Amino acid sequence: MNRERIRGWAAPAAVLVGVGFLIAVCLSPFGDSPLEGIQVLLQGALGSRRRITESLVKTCPLLFAGLAVALAFRTGALNIGAEGQFALGALGAAVVGTRAGQLPPVAALSVTLLAAFVAGGVWGGIAGALRAWRDVPEVISTIMLNFIALFWLSALIRGPLKNPGSGLPESAEIAETAHLPRLFEGMRLHAGLLLGGLMAIGIWALLSRTTLGFKMRAVGFNPEASEYAGYHPKRILALSLLLSGGLAGVGGGVEVCAITFRVYDDFPSGYGYTAIAVALLARLNPLAVLFTAFFFGALEQGAGTLQRELGVPFAMVAVVQALVILLALLLGFHRPGERGGSGSAEASQI
Repeated sequence: MNRERIRGWAAPAAVLVGVGFLIAVCLSPFGDSPLEGIQVLLQGALGSRRRITESLVKTCPLLFAGLAVALAFRTGALNIGAEGQFALGALGAAVVGTRAGQLPPVAALSVTLLAAFVAGGVWGGIAGALRAWRDVPEVISTIMLNFIALFWLSALIRGPLKNPGSGLPESAEIAETAHLPRLFEGMRLHAGLLLGGLMAIGIWALLSRTTLGFKMRAVGFNPEASEYAGYHPKRILALSLLLSGGLAGVGGGVEVCAITFRVYDDFPSGYGYTAIAVALLARLNPLAVLFTAFFFGALEQGAGTLQRELGVPFAMVAVVQALVILLALLLGFHRPGERGGSGSAEASQI
């Protein structure tokens, strides 16, 4: 048991060490030494109270999207659609939020985030229904639904949802009563981060402390044995994709209610794809997603300082994120139920 736990945490630690080495190699052409690049990166992400809070602001959407991916993957559903679900959640929040001005603040915020959950959940549920009743692989359907969601959002904000008072392709601003409160005066850090933390604890409790969570993990580990036990794997996969989409949708809603207050073209900014690395690095553990999301949020925040001080292209962050995914796969992050990697650790938890 202890050996399995040590092995389970050794791989993420090895990934972090490997990422540090790769960051140094990637940044070495832009500074006097590799260590200089890492120092500037850390200074940009953690060098002051404001920079730390900005790292946490960038952590928030990755937290929700990472939880969405982790939940689906633990059930064996390879949800690659968090990007589209995030966008549809933001769209749902924008549509309802602009019409919530007559409601009290708590009610306005609640219905706005509920609309985000429903929109993202419906988008994830479509992939779940296709998998359950037509055996369409969710990898394909969720990727295709990403494109549909993004093009649909783009068309709507250029058409019926376009802000008539703006020349840009963007929606109208949501009502002030639907805004998430800020945690510190003069800073952008908002209560959505606390909500994300509660979501992480809730998903962990669902998976590890409930009968439904046991069934979800069992289906992820061995669908055939779960079906023999009467767990209806297809229904559980469909439910998992619906909940996963809802979580990603709430992430988009939080971003609208706390940061942008509207939706615009190219709104998601790749959060849904980065979330895959966030979830893999956390070994699909919802509590560990809190830390891996912060790692990627800090990486994105520090990239701005790297660009200003050393002339490092912002695209280098995408390079590092891709390398993290490859390292995670190399060190044994498999779909639950497959041999090796996380399979033995998952077996010990069921």
